[in-house]
Amino acid sequence: MTLIQAIIIAIVEGITEFLPISSTGHMIIFQHLLGIPSTDFVKAFTVNIQFGAILSVIVLYWKRFFQTWDFYFKLFVACLPLVIAFLLEKQIDTMLESVLIVAVSLLVGGIFLIFVDQWFDKPENDKTQLTFKKALIIGFFQIISVIPGVSRSAATIIGGMSQNLSRKNAAEFSFFLAVPTMFAASALKLFQNYESISAGNVNLLLVGNLVSFLVAMIAIKSFIAFLTRYGFKIFGYYRIVVGLVIIILLLTGKSLTIL
Repeated sequence: MTLIQAIIIAIVEGITEFLPISSTGHMIIFQHLLGIPSTDFVKAFTVNIQFGAILSVIVLYWKRFFQTWDFYFKLFVACLPLVIAFLLEKQIDTMLESVLIVAVSLLVGGIFLIFVDQWFDKPENDKTQLTFKKALIIGFFQIISVIPGVSRSAATIIGGMSQNLSRKNAAEFSFFLAVPTMFAASALKLFQNYESISAGNVNLLLVGNLVSFLVAMIAIKSFIAFLTRYGFKIFGYYRIVVGLVIIILLLTGKSLTIL
């Protein structure tokens, strides 16, 4: 992986991490487009640069993130279903190498997003409080996102909306939940692949995290405003188009590598 490739992947991560279009799926797609081999370091890189993205949440929501113990307990409860993800780690790693799985997930998820606003149509001034039960249910929604292309952001926001939270409140809780979730995933992957990190490529990790941090800060602010006003439909159409294009290319034997 070159420095330019690392920056491109980090930009993709920063833009897509908090959008309902799957950051993992897009990084896998761009990895193939750029001809980046799926080495242990590359796998660690694509997970670890999410750490830069979660720092943007802490910076942007500094006062709201450091709240009462009740808030942290609810985050903890929402993270409990992640045990399932750790048990399925080998299967998840296998799926991370499949562009077809990403494409199908984007397509199916896109169709779902087109109708989700109708299914969970709640007023944006909704004052529904987040309970421990609702936090746990959102946590189970998050588990669906272990499938590349599903989108952790989409799964948890929709999970929140299913519990009568407004789009804005559901999105913000999704951001907060990303902090412990992605920190744990980044730390675990870094620990498992520390031998692949050397003095020659540690700079790629540092640059990747910095870029994803800066880009994610812009993406979060823009996304909240857009989602509150327009909903999910445009993201659904985008996912369908990207998913279909990739599936057609794969079925016709076309190479996804452009470099």
